[in-house]
Amino acid sequence: MKKILLSIFTTIICVNSYSQNANDSTAIIRLLEKESSTWRSGDVKAHADCWAIKPYSRILVSTGDGTALDIDPNMVLNPPAGMMGNGGVAVNSNYKMNISGSNAWVSHNEESTAADGKKTYSYEMRILEKINGEWKLVGQSIHIYKPK
Repeated sequence: MKKILLSIFTTIICVNSYSQNANDSTAIIRLLEKESSTWRSGDVKAHADCWAIKPYSRILVSTGDGTALDIDPNMVLNPPAGMMGNGGVAVNSNYKMNISGSNAWVSHNEESTAADGKKTYSYEMRILEKINGEWKLVGQSIHIYKPK
C-alpha cells in the first residue's frame, strides 16, 4: 500500500510540476513576443510593462560589427526619442528555457524586419522573474549576427 501511495504521490508531483512549467513557458513566450512587438511599434507603456528593473538588471548588446554596448536598463522604461522602432515585425524562434520557481532564463533567435524591409538577426538571452504572479524581464543579452 505504501508503494502504491508513493507512486501516486510521485506521479501527482511530476504532473503538477510539468503543468506549472507548461503554463509558465506559455506565459513567458507571450511576454517575450509582447516585448518584441511593443519595441517595434513604439508603445513605450506596453513595453515598459514587460520589465521590472532591479538593481542587478543589465542589458548587453553585441552589434554586428563587434561593438559591445552596456545599455542602462532604465532606458527601456523611458527611451529617448527615436530609440524605439517605428514599425516592422519581429519573429522569435528556437525558444529554450530553464524555469526554476520564480526565476527563468530563456534563449531564442529573433529575425526583425524594419518598416523599410531591412532585416536584422540576433541570438538573445533573457532573464526573467515571476513577480506577483506575472513574469517580467529583469535582464537580457542580445547578439546581432549576419546569417551565412
